[in-house]
Amino acid sequence: MMNVVGFGAIRILRNRASELKLIFLTLVVIYVTIPFAFKMCPIIVTKVVYLNFLRRPFIDFKQPAHYLLNHTLNLYLTPEEGITVGVWFTIPDKRWHEASGKDQQWYEAALGDDNPVIVYLHGNGGSRAVGHRVELIKMLSAHGFHVLALDYRGWADSTGEPSEAGITTDSLYLFEWTRARSGKSPVCLWGHSLGSGVATNTARILHEKGSPADAIILEAPFTSMREEVAHHPFAVYYKLFPGFEWFFMDSITENNIFFHNVENLQSISTPVLILHAEDDNIIPFELGRKLYESLLDSWISGRQVKFVSFPAFLGYKHNNIYKDPQLPDIIKLFDDITDAGSWRSPIADAGMKLTLGKMKYMPQKLLDPCG
Repeated sequence: MMNVVGFGAIRILRNRASELKLIFLTLVVIYVTIPFAFKMCPIIVTKVVYLNFLRRPFIDFKQPAHYLLNHTLNLYLTPEEGITVGVWFTIPDKRWHEASGKDQQWYEAALGDDNPVIVYLHGNGGSRAVGHRVELIKMLSAHGFHVLALDYRGWADSTGEPSEAGITTDSLYLFEWTRARSGKSPVCLWGHSLGSGVATNTARILHEKGSPADAIILEAPFTSMREEVAHHPFAVYYKLFPGFEWFFMDSITENNIFFHNVENLQSISTPVLILHAEDDNIIPFELGRKLYESLLDSWISGRQVKFVSFPAFLGYKHNNIYKDPQLPDIIKLFDDITDAGSWRSPIADAGMKLTLGKMKYMPQKLLDPCG
């Protein structure tokens, strides 16, 4: 009887060992296959960079009120033939009573009401209906901003397939469409994560056309897509893989994905505000700081460039800077020191101190009321 039990136990252990060996070999094959697939299949590169296929099902973009954006119009624009992009246009919260039941013509006219305008360019994956994006729109609206949130081609209910040139075209078209209707209202680009690259591409084109944006706000930006790939959390698993740069970084540039934030910003004079959380787990804080420092050495003298870091203890990571109660004040202070356009926001100045071009985060209870 004991022998039977012993043999049975040995057989079970051998089976477990075989299963573990099979699992290990499978993981090794997958690990080795991924770099080759990334190198040989351009469609994989674009899908990994843009993640536009990641979206929550059953979203009715025509009903932004479902996300408590009651003073928001869903509209569609055509940046080029055969491409339609979805946009949520949210007016300042103080005008929500007026907006009830109004059509697109009324919303377009409202852009010229002297309230500042933000063209919001989100990061990869998801859509304009993702939680942190909606919350940022609400915050900006509550503090007197018009916000136009774009889903690039290939995202959400927008048609087409993404490329760097294509989504930059979408952003440029929305900005110029907005400015044509905004009268004297200043218009700013706000780019988050991947959107920071779209924003700087757009800003450079606008500068070259002689009609620069009034300001640029970059939330969790990188220096270039190539450098971001090298610092992405996923890269940790392949940094020691032979040919890492050739398999991954070169594949990005070979597929015309550059997003040269440093180069773009060094060639324009538009005021820039950079926001970055020290505990960002997607785009390292060091890349945001490196971007800022590269602009200090820019040939453009007198151009306003400000950097705000959010301490790790706040827990904002990559997507949650919108939660900071001082964010409206940061934006208002940036406007005051740039004179980049009279952003007539009702926000009171408070909560920040400015030191050598960097806005140092100061919890309200620690501020010296005498400055």
